[in-house]
Amino acid sequence: MPKQSINPPGFPKPLAPYSSGTQADGVVYVSGTLAINPDGSFAHVGDAAGQTRHVLETIKAVITAAGGTMDDVTFNHVFLTDWANYQAINAVYAEYFPGDKPARFCIQCGLVKPEFLVEIASVAHVGKR
Repeated sequence: MPKQSINPPGFPKPLAPYSSGTQADGVVYVSGTLAINPDGSFAHVGDAAGQTRHVLETIKAVITAAGGTMDDVTFNHVFLTDWANYQAINAVYAEYFPGDKPARFCIQCGLVKPEFLVEIASVAHVGKR
């Protein structure tokens, strides 16, 4: 099964050796996504809702580049640094998934840089409705 890397134009350089997304057999795997601006700076430092929106817009861009929409997302892996941000993250998350919700898990953990409050990785099935 051939795979294709997805790195939309204007995206910041990844912090490690990975692609923003990979598509194989109609499935799009979006890497763990953080609130990073195209110039590599941190976005919305100290603002969990702002970071969540930034992250979900980035995920949306990867899925769109693969020919899909957020309705194609079937699973999300949500990582947060503090449960105190759970409500703010969920409020923004609900805006991006208003209909049938994807399956997901959510855990509290440390992230790669202390400025990051949330990281989300996604799986979408594009063209498989």
